[in-house]
Amino acid sequence: MIKFLDLQQVTAAHAEEIRQAVCRVVDSGWYVHGRECRQFEQRYADYIGTAHAVGCANGLDALWLMLRAYKELGVLSDGDEVLVPANTFIATILAITENNLRPVLVEPSWQTLQIDDRLVEQAITARTRALMIVHLYGQCAYTDALAAICRRHGLLLLEDNAQAHGCRFGSRRTGSLGHAAAHSFYPGKIIGALGDAGAVTTSDDRLAEVVRALGNYGFSRKYVSEHRGRNSRLDEIQAAVLNVKLSHVDEDIERRKQVAERYREGIRHPLVTIPAPTHRDSHVYHLFPVLSPRRDALAAHLSERGIETLVHYPIPPHKQACYAEWNGLSLPVTEQIHREELSLPMSPCLTDEEVEQVIAAVNSF
Repeated sequence: MIKFLDLQQVTAAHAEEIRQAVCRVVDSGWYVHGRECRQFEQRYADYIGTAHAVGCANGLDALWLMLRAYKELGVLSDGDEVLVPANTFIATILAITENNLRPVLVEPSWQTLQIDDRLVEQAITARTRALMIVHLYGQCAYTDALAAICRRHGLLLLEDNAQAHGCRFGSRRTGSLGHAAAHSFYPGKIIGALGDAGAVTTSDDRLAEVVRALGNYGFSRKYVSEHRGRNSRLDEIQAAVLNVKLSHVDEDIERRKQVAERYREGIRHPLVTIPAPTHRDSHVYHLFPVLSPRRDALAAHLSERGIETLVHYPIPPHKQACYAEWNGLSLPVTEQIHREELSLPMSPCLTDEEVEQVIAAVNSF
């Protein structure tokens, strides 16, 4: 069986370093908001290219904290609109609605699967205050056109960077392109913890201060709450693991790119489309999506040949039961993507032989 993502192999690649890091935390007797967390926050901020990285419990919390901090600062208010790609993972939408903000769903481009910058400006209303771009699958969603639209209309430019650690736009990394960004370190991500973890990056000093307070019960200092916060802290063990993973992320990304390039060269099937990369050299391939009008049959064909695949994602946000008020919306590009998308195995641990087996199996469909 070729697994979609073999996390045992991913962890084993750096097993001794991880064991030492975890033991170091256990022996220290300090398990929350300690040295490992401070070190990871500084190193990750330096890596992304921002003044601050504030660790938190998970990626959804990172999104929530980022938006809530802007509300606490008076930049956003209840009912304000946030433009967001319609084909994103549900967490992006949940963070917006949990903050009593209104998501405005914008269709993606069929060619790239990223938000279509030609459609953004027409979705702006008098209540629009922010654009949330999502670097889906590890590909950069940022464009100069989007930045210009945000400047022209005075909008916050926010990033959901959960799937794109290390991705670049020119010389800058995603997570530093807008006013603030949310990151997830779920185990399957490019930089993955051994559990849930997340962070917010920004170069706005005051925003970082409020994000940090909100994630620690709203404390400005111990037991003094200036904000109605929550408990969302990056624990020391996960920070220690992330410090190890961060040291190897660029070499892991290089291997992902090699796998992706071979898929692009080798897959030649008339019913299988590989979306075009917006910036081929910068794509970090958290996932390798393909599109097929016979997606489910293709997935079954690959499964019969011992190849595991996943769908990202089977139901678009506007068709989910939790957003029943949107179920009648027609978003044809988004809906077609969700009908046809299939993610092939992608990991820095895939061997050349396994990659060739995947290519041969796809081409024999």
